[in-house]
Amino acid sequence: MYSSTPAKRKRVIVTGGAGFVGSHLCDRLAAENYSIICIDNLQTGSYRNITDLALRSDFEFHTHDVITPFEVEADQYYNLACAASPQRYQADPLHTFKTCVIGVMNGLDLARRHKARFLHASTSEIYGDPLQHPQTESYWGHVNPIGVRACYDEGKRAAETVIFDALRFGGAEARVCRIFNTYGPRMDPYDGRVVSNFIRQALMGEALTVFGDGSQTRSFCYVDDLVEGLYRLMNAPHDVDGPVNLGNPGEFTVLELAETVNDLIGSHIDIEFLPLPQDDPKCRRPDVSKARRELDWEPRVDLKEGLRRTIDYLDDLLSAEGLRDRHSQDAA
Repeated sequence: MYSSTPAKRKRVIVTGGAGFVGSHLCDRLAAENYSIICIDNLQTGSYRNITDLALRSDFEFHTHDVITPFEVEADQYYNLACAASPQRYQADPLHTFKTCVIGVMNGLDLARRHKARFLHASTSEIYGDPLQHPQTESYWGHVNPIGVRACYDEGKRAAETVIFDALRFGGAEARVCRIFNTYGPRMDPYDGRVVSNFIRQALMGEALTVFGDGSQTRSFCYVDDLVEGLYRLMNAPHDVDGPVNLGNPGEFTVLELAETVNDLIGSHIDIEFLPLPQDDPKCRRPDVSKARRELDWEPRVDLKEGLRRTIDYLDDLLSAEGLRDRHSQDAA
């Protein structure tokens, strides 16, 4: 039986903790009675995501960029600091690369000084436009090193190099997960990711923009399932060698996702096809056998249920910002 309760109260750092995934992780850690130090430069995160947590005496928030070293003592360190949507990480590619590599180096140095366990959130983009399907952790990937996505793809690959060299030679205690497409409440409706794009467009009565012919596939993991995997990987009592895929092995075409969002919202809005972006992967599906074996973990929330929860959140958010009302008035 997997125990989720820490033996004693621990201090934990979460970089990127005001972001989409990071804030959900902070919620989980708060529920498990951790003392949390949340660090975020708010480039893509939002204080809105941690408003309730900020009321707790055992929660600290610091606006800081992990490219610059910082000093705080903790027992565990979750590194989630980096823009994850292509639209955001391509806006400042050099900063993205520095966040991936220098941020990890700074985090590892801090973790080693305080003998903290370090968990790095890597990405399925490690695999690039894969020639192996589904993707196992042993696959080395197929990445364009000079393309527009390379700042993130190669940055995350370089970060893994730093971590595993530190494990071999630097006395670090570190674990690495490779996160596949994740969705859920607190997504930014304007971050350019496919789930938030489709939901926002459908709610606003706009055409759903599908890149290419929509036949490319993705696997969508609900954020609560992902956070459970992160927590189990950090707290697994045994050694976990090498990276671990975390994602939902269910596979859908982008066109299927668009049609599902349309059906759930009941909008039946037109779909607009646009040119496929450079180096956009044609397929993506994780092999999660290792996570099942090592962590007794697998995703539990199906796509339609997760989309319903995400739609409800984004509907409320857009309405609170007056955008849904404005669309209704324009349509009238």
